Amino acid sequence: MDTRTSASEPGQGGAGPDTFPRWLMHHAKARPQQPAMREKEYGIWQTYTWAQVAENVRAIACGLAQLGFKRGDRLAVVGDNRPRLYWSVAACQCLGGIPVMMYQDAVAQEMAYVLQDAEIKFAVVEDQEQVDKMVEIQPDAPLLAHVIYDDPRGMRHYTQTLLMGLDELQEMGRIHDRNQPDFLDGEIDKGASDDISIMLYTSGTTGKPKGVCQTHGAFIAAARGAIQFDKLTDKEDILSYLPMAWVGDHLFSFAQATVAGFTINCPESGETVMNDLREIGPTYYFAPPRVFENLLTQVMIRMEDAGSLKRKIFHHFMDVARRCGADILDGKPVSGGDRFQYWLGNLLVYGPLKNVLGMSRIRVAYTAGAAIGPDLFRFYRSIGINLKQLYGQTETCAYVCLQPDGEIKLDSVGKPAPFVEVKLADNGEILVKGPMLLKAYYKRPDATAESINADGYFMTGDAGFFDADGHLKIIDRAKDVGKMADGTMFAPNYIENKLKFFQHIKEAVTFGAGKEFATAFINIDLEAVGNWAEKKGMAYSGYTDLAQQAAVYELIRDCVEKVNADLAADPNMSGSQIKRFLILHKELDADDGELTRTRKVRRNFIAEKYGVLIEAMFEGRKTQFIETQVKYEDGRTGKVSADLRIEEVKTFAPQAGKRAA
Repeated sequence: MDTRTSASEPGQGGAGPDTFPRWLMHHAKARPQQPAMREKEYGIWQTYTWAQVAENVRAIACGLAQLGFKRGDRLAVVGDNRPRLYWSVAACQCLGGIPVMMYQDAVAQEMAYVLQDAEIKFAVVEDQEQVDKMVEIQPDAPLLAHVIYDDPRGMRHYTQTLLMGLDELQEMGRIHDRNQPDFLDGEIDKGASDDISIMLYTSGTTGKPKGVCQTHGAFIAAARGAIQFDKLTDKEDILSYLPMAWVGDHLFSFAQATVAGFTINCPESGETVMNDLREIGPTYYFAPPRVFENLLTQVMIRMEDAGSLKRKIFHHFMDVARRCGADILDGKPVSGGDRFQYWLGNLLVYGPLKNVLGMSRIRVAYTAGAAIGPDLFRFYRSIGINLKQLYGQTETCAYVCLQPDGEIKLDSVGKPAPFVEVKLADNGEILVKGPMLLKAYYKRPDATAESINADGYFMTGDAGFFDADGHLKIIDRAKDVGKMADGTMFAPNYIENKLKFFQHIKEAVTFGAGKEFATAFINIDLEAVGNWAEKKGMAYSGYTDLAQQAAVYELIRDCVEKVNADLAADPNMSGSQIKRFLILHKELDADDGELTRTRKVRRNFIAEKYGVLIEAMFEGRKTQFIETQVKYEDGRTGKVSADLRIEEVKTFAPQAGKRAA
């Protein structure tokens, strides 16, 4: 008997609990023994039921209250995806506090900014590494009074008075709860839908990050809309491995899981994610394009190493999948011969491949955060994985557009999601309105006022257009869209995404606004290009050496020329073909300030830092020396220098007709 229940069971038409603590307590009563969370620890999956989660959240909340945590206080949460960190978020909300999510790979000084800006007094962190950062920056964050750590390993000899183990805090909280059994329920009762439920910081591509204050009502509306849209139930399984500070994880792993009542699974570590993915076999999955790209790159590298018969079978059935796989997935008519071929392919190739990827049970998979290449998108859908795109921002709970089943387009982000209104400004900027909009930027009334227009629409800063079927297509950030010297549109992110669709290109930054032609910086993908180089018997000593080899330049030139051919077929973009490029001597890195923690390019910073290279490309030089300071993971700094080659690329005459896919 199927025991799946509708995820909106208490929430049809907007009814049901209106805060996350009330949803949690609802599930603890409605499905107490159903798994809410799993965590892999020491190679074994530990399961926590909804009743156990509620009990642990009570203990943490009462422990925080005992330490003096008050309604409206902010609680920093830092670390990898761990059940007790998610519980700390819920515990903070029970007390009317505001969890402030921070990236676990941020360096100490980046954390200091958030601690100061959000006026943090309490922090819950994962382990010794995060404790060390907090201790280092405590002088710069004078309000920080309590740092509670989850993992006690390595903490025995720490004597700082602000430190406390989460075990100790929970035990203190259980005593508090026994002595004042009505306290926490009373605090939960004080909560309101319009209370701030979370503070997530923007990535800060153009300036200092801003704290985005979102309410319980906003995230619950986004969760409820997505649940209704994709018919999610309390029986879904999701792997929670993306940074907790990213809005996507908060929507999928916290908000949707708490509203729907399904299970989140926390991997043992970043290194074991692929193995853990295979073991869990999620039914619902979310990843940015780079994760799907990396998975496919690994598959293709393995296939290149396989025997000739295996390669032949793989390529034959992948041709079948490309021909009819997506149509079969969408329920469209397909010939009997193709259906049989696809069935056989599923037996021999697609099924085993999905099993290796950990995607055998997926009903719905989403990607967002950047554009995904058409070939990549088509690959996953062709082997039977229901991969779709969504569009949203931190300020909209990552919820604006979704792709409906059966209406998937490779180059769109779908239609406006339930409860959301989308329209375009005269300059093409995307404007959105709905219950999922931010309440405010923390302590920034000026920025809040600037982001929402007189009609109540949030100005996303993205430029796009609707096609004839009502699907939204994103071009670029509105502020980045410029014009070439001849008046042709120049949309750098649009071109960069086309370049990054190639497996050998990891990152790209293009320049051309106000110029006669466009140029590009390229970062090669070390794994993919390294594998290619080894097969050709090329020797190299590392990234810098490999990047400057003539054969690698020829490999990348071929990719750039294919992009140029594609641009030539687009009447709006044909004038922005790339004429010159170089391969950077180092990988762009968030620790060096070149990327945000979500791997978005900090365009202005790069233009300033590498100004001499940009100048060299536009002046027609064939080489340019550069020396760059880099930061290593252990905090040391060093320098990387090289004479960079600058190469010309073939461009194409504008073509009439339909643009290439």
